[in-house]
Amino acid sequence: MWFDERGSEVLTLPECQRLVALAFQENIHGHLGLCGQGAPIVLPVDFTVDGPDVVLLVGEGLFMEIAEHHLVALQIDGEDAGQRWSVLIRGYATEIDALPPDVPSPVPHVAQPGHRLVRIRSDIETGRRLSARASEQKGLAVGDAGGGR
Repeated sequence: MWFDERGSEVLTLPECQRLVALAFQENIHGHLGLCGQGAPIVLPVDFTVDGPDVVLLVGEGLFMEIAEHHLVALQIDGEDAGQRWSVLIRGYATEIDALPPDVPSPVPHVAQPGHRLVRIRSDIETGRRLSARASEQKGLAVGDAGGGR
C-alpha cells in the first residue's frame, strides 16, 4: 500500500477500474472536464464502462466541445466499505457509432440526454482513497477544509 504526501492511499490501476465499474453499477455520475471557450468546463455526465475505457451519452452542444478539443478528464467519486475514493481518467475522446452488444448503455439522469456516444480512452487512470479515520487523526472533521478561504 502506498500513501501520498497528504495521507491518501494511492490506488492501483485494477482497483481504480473496479471502483469505476462499481460506480456505474451504483448509477453514480462523473464530472467531465474539458477546455471550453477560453476557460475550463466541468459538467456532470453519466457513463458506462467498456473494458478500461468509459463511454458517455452526450447532447450536441457538449459533443461539439469534446470534438473540438478531444483531450478530456473524467473524475468519479464514491464510497466503498465506508471509505471515500476518487478516480481520475484522462484521455482522448472520440465519437463511436454504437456500444458492443455486451456493454450496457449509460443511464441518463436528464430528460434529454442526447444521442452521441463518446468513448474516453483511458490513457492515464489514477485514484485515491481517504478514510474518515485519516481525517479525524489529523484533527479535521470529514469535509472540513481546515480553515477559511
